[in-house]
Amino acid sequence: MAHVVRAIEAVVALPAYREQVLADAPAIAHIGAGGAQGVFFGYDFHLDQDRLGLIEINTNAGGAMLNAVLARAQRSCCQAVQAMAPDGASVTTFEQRLVDMFRREWRLAGNSRPLASIAIVDEAPQQQYLYPEFLLFRQLFERHGLQAVIADPSELACRHGRLWHGELAIDVVYNRVTDFYLDLPANAVLRQAWQEQAAVLTPHPQAHALYADKRRLALFSDEAALRALGVADDDRQVLLANVPRTEVVDAAHGDRLWAARRSLFFKPAAGFGSRAAYRGDKVTRRVWEEIMTGAYVAQAFVPPGERVIPNEGGSSQSMKFDLRAYAYAGGVQWVAARVYQGQTTNFRQPGSGFAPVYTTVDASGRGMGEAEGEYASYVFLLDAEGEVHALPHVLYVALARGQALAPMLAGRTLRLADWYVRLQAGGEPGAVVNETYGLVRFDGEGRFNLEAAPGDTAWPTPAERRRMQELLLS
Repeated sequence: MAHVVRAIEAVVALPAYREQVLADAPAIAHIGAGGAQGVFFGYDFHLDQDRLGLIEINTNAGGAMLNAVLARAQRSCCQAVQAMAPDGASVTTFEQRLVDMFRREWRLAGNSRPLASIAIVDEAPQQQYLYPEFLLFRQLFERHGLQAVIADPSELACRHGRLWHGELAIDVVYNRVTDFYLDLPANAVLRQAWQEQAAVLTPHPQAHALYADKRRLALFSDEAALRALGVADDDRQVLLANVPRTEVVDAAHGDRLWAARRSLFFKPAAGFGSRAAYRGDKVTRRVWEEIMTGAYVAQAFVPPGERVIPNEGGSSQSMKFDLRAYAYAGGVQWVAARVYQGQTTNFRQPGSGFAPVYTTVDASGRGMGEAEGEYASYVFLLDAEGEVHALPHVLYVALARGQALAPMLAGRTLRLADWYVRLQAGGEPGAVVNETYGLVRFDGEGRFNLEAAPGDTAWPTPAERRRMQELLLS
């Protein structure tokens, strides 16, 4: 995910890209070049087995503070999982970085005095689903010595070149409205403040035009367009591998798109929150007419991930999930999962909502918090198609002890390779000193059972061995 974020930042930084994109953007999107970059970009991904697909980019992604609270409350079920979970110190660091991010936005806008005040602004904020997060942000800002208010745009006014909330002059507006170009009369004061630079607005209309308009996904997934812009080879390959093929819907191609609809997902170019978004195999003729006459994009369908969630009483239910990478200035700040049921991401069903994501330091070996030593075990799963999947060692231990499940592998039999590796100075993997191979069977719920393999049937092919070496050294 971090590679995708960096690749998109590299494209957006190209003058040719900005000129092309802003040429047909509203005039207000031309304001802001060289100033504030925009806080809380959300890069939303589907993870289908090992395939990662960037579904969309949001420039006012919600949930970051809720996930910080969730991380503080999370309790690990076992030591192996604890090694992968964020701790209180990492959450404190994350919160400090959030405050630093707003201060950096203030400085990027050309201000030399310290940031003093922030308004968290949305339409009817107390009625918003994520209003509790607004309260958390206000508390965070106040803990760091900033004056903070939560306000509807109607509570603001421009006077004497400044934006005001009552008698408080506002330095920065943390913009949570979804009228991205501030076209609605209700947001006229925000539009005026941005046009007159009476306050720093973040995120701002230009950020939406450059990143979040879903027509950009068509460009990010088009090899010819990327080449024409002069995108570097490495960045181009990252985008083509991880951004599902997307095209702007044109009624002239309606017959072709209708025939291919079952493999497509349709979403409005300026949409948000999964509104008016449709899986192609669920589209009716009435909805199809709306898609043909509206501003839509068609994206190759990448299934969301799935997890089996236990219920009270011993039953379980299958839930879908996506991954949201919160990012700023090309760097990933935090990763969270959104668990749901239905066609599109939503939090309406019992058991849905944000969920923690456990991560490891590297792709295949030692996990967070694992003690340094002279040797480390690196584990890989090999499938019948010749694909090699790195298995974090802490997860391998948890599976072997029956302390974790792998529902995405339920019912599968795979070969397992365990390489015992001598570590070099600095902890980098060096020579492989021992190799062990076997079979691992996962039952219907993803429980792990390791078995001996007859003869050399579990040994890797030369191509698989090369891939394991690449993963080991990456």
